[in-house]
Amino acid sequence: MIQAIENLMAHDTAGDPISGLKWTRKTLKKICRELLAVNIRVSKNTVARLLKQLGYSLRVNHKKLSSGSRHHRDRQFCYIKRLQHAFEGDGMPVISVDTKKKELVGQFKNPGAVWAKTPTLVKDHDFRSESVGMAVPYGVLDLPANRGHVFVGISHDTPTFAVDALVQWWKREGRLRYPQANQLLILADTGGSNGSRLRAWKYLLQTKFSNHFALAVTVCHYPPGTSKWNPIEHRLFSEISKNWAGEPLDSYQKILRFIRSTKSQTGLSVTAHLDRRQYPTGIEPTPEQLQALRLKPHDVLPKWNYTISPNL
Repeated sequence: MIQAIENLMAHDTAGDPISGLKWTRKTLKKICRELLAVNIRVSKNTVARLLKQLGYSLRVNHKKLSSGSRHHRDRQFCYIKRLQHAFEGDGMPVISVDTKKKELVGQFKNPGAVWAKTPTLVKDHDFRSESVGMAVPYGVLDLPANRGHVFVGISHDTPTFAVDALVQWWKREGRLRYPQANQLLILADTGGSNGSRLRAWKYLLQTKFSNHFALAVTVCHYPPGTSKWNPIEHRLFSEISKNWAGEPLDSYQKILRFIRSTKSQTGLSVTAHLDRRQYPTGIEPTPEQLQALRLKPHDVLPKWNYTISPNL
């Protein structure tokens, strides 16, 4: 029964990337009704108990959304769910991407606690000047395969860094797992290095990814203020945070070891690689380069949904 509930919640779950708490828009009554449709009769109390076992929590409303249309958010969620079903049904890759919180590398306090005879001593202030450097973890979560890939940068979180991470993921694992794929679905936040308004993100997806691998790339962005619904937050990033909780991240190798050893009860496995390249900020494509884009906005909420086709 737990597996049946997990399957029902797969596309309607949000979560905290740090604490690992999860929540859903579905009511207990609706879950019971959907279970009954597959011949599983169960009470609301039992569903509540099973949800708690799966890590879900009751949440209250927070007044933090400054603007935006609820109708557009719901419509986008439904559209993402429909596209994800279609891609997975055709055996095409579906990935969720995002940048995890940047980490200072050094003997600094890391939230959490570990079992130990004595506490680990860390610096009393988090000064950047006393650090080894900055770790910028960019994650790629292969949703059908439940495989995580984290590329740890040492420079800036830029569109070039994000697309380079996608290129490395496809070379290392994507094309091996999906040898017949001719299209890819990317689920991403609206902001950050893969933001919906960033022309460099779209240009680099065209030139460094779509053209190079002859793949049509469809991108769907989660609406502003809804990043916790991005699956990578609660299926990958929260598991990494729990794995290294309470441990000072004093070297890049230690960060990579913790990421690679991250597991979950659902069978998640993770690989990690260090990217030592420098990524300057402020690089923008020229008007001529933008004109060469083969970008087609979708009919549904075109500012958040578009497909980039290869220039062959």
